[in-house]
Parts: sequence; C-alpha cells; structure tokens
Amino acid sequence: MSHSPSSLGTLADLRFGVVDVETSGLSSSKHRVLQVAVVTVDGNGTVLDKWVSLIRPRNRWFFRLGPQHIHGLTRSALRSAPPAKTVLTELASRLAGTTFTAHNAKFDAGFLQQSAQRANIDLHLSAPLCTLKLSRQLDPGRTMSHKLTDVCVRYGVSLDRPHDALEDALATAGVLPFLLHAHGVSNANQVALWSTP
Repeated sequence: MSHSPSSLGTLADLRFGVVDVETSGLSSSKHRVLQVAVVTVDGNGTVLDKWVSLIRPRNRWFFRLGPQHIHGLTRSALRSAPPAKTVLTELASRLAGTTFTAHNAKFDAGFLQQSAQRANIDLHLSAPLCTLKLSRQLDPGRTMSHKLTDVCVRYGVSLDRPHDALEDALATAGVLPFLLHAHGVSNANQVALWSTP
C-alpha cells in the first residue's frame, strides 16, 4: 500500500546526505568499501542531488570481491575505478552541510570512517541518522522485518536493484520522510534527537 506524507514543514529546509555502501565483507577492519553513493534530499524526500562511485582497491590486481552474488561488482570495473582518496574527498564535499543518513547507519559510517583513516581523509560522520532505527522503533514488538526491501514495500517505495549503492540510497531517501513523519519529527532539533553520536 502506498502512503503520502503530509507536509513536514521546516524539514524542507534541512538537507540529508543519504548514503549506502557496498563492501567486500562485514568487518570494517578487514574488508573494504567497493562502491559508495550519496543522495541529497530535503525532509520531504525531494532529491536535490545524487552521486555514485566505485572505489579502486589499493592492490588493484589482488583483492577480494567478497559476496559478488550480492553486490554484482566485477574486478574489471573496480580496477578502472578512482582510488579511495579521490572518492572519499568527493564524498566529504557532498556530505558537507547535511545530516548523514543511512539504513543501518552504524555499518555504513564505520566502513567509511575506516576507509577515510586509511586514505588520510578528514571525514566527519558524527551523529548519523539511521532509518533502520527509526523503522524498528515503530515496531517495538518486532513483528515485522525491517530490511530495506521490506520497509520499501510498506511505504510503496520502489527498489528494483537491491545491493546497488545508488539504488539503495535512493530507496532509503524515499522511505525517510515517511519515517520522520511517523515519529512526528518536524524540525532540526527533533532530527538531532534521533541522531546517534
């Protein structure tokens, strides 16, 4: 069933940098970011900008792709991608002035901060906003799935290619205004209360 959020007022003046990463595994210390996307939206879900990039591994010839059946990334594509320092510098610029937002924000932020440290990039991702947390708080009895695909179904948001960074970021941006509205979040102070330091 599709829903339509009512006006979110001053949220329209805010900017959310909605991020998704695809990685070679689940450990930010052992594995690497292979693809990152950021979709900039206002609190009503209007897409203002979108960007995606692959990241070339430091050793471009010998590296682990991880679960290729999930992310679908290839060695040839990654070998010709820009290096982490270039990508993360661009990412930092695009996130400036936004609230870092992701579905399972701790995971995405952890990987990006580890990557930034390795590349000597100053990337501040303090107090991220997590749509997974927002969704779970609406279901205290945990009677529903809160995977991004299932949250999208609940709010009528399309997600045609799960585990593509840009598609996942767009989908997360799509469910964000519904989740904010469901929690009565209507201004920057309330957004800050839901952000995790």
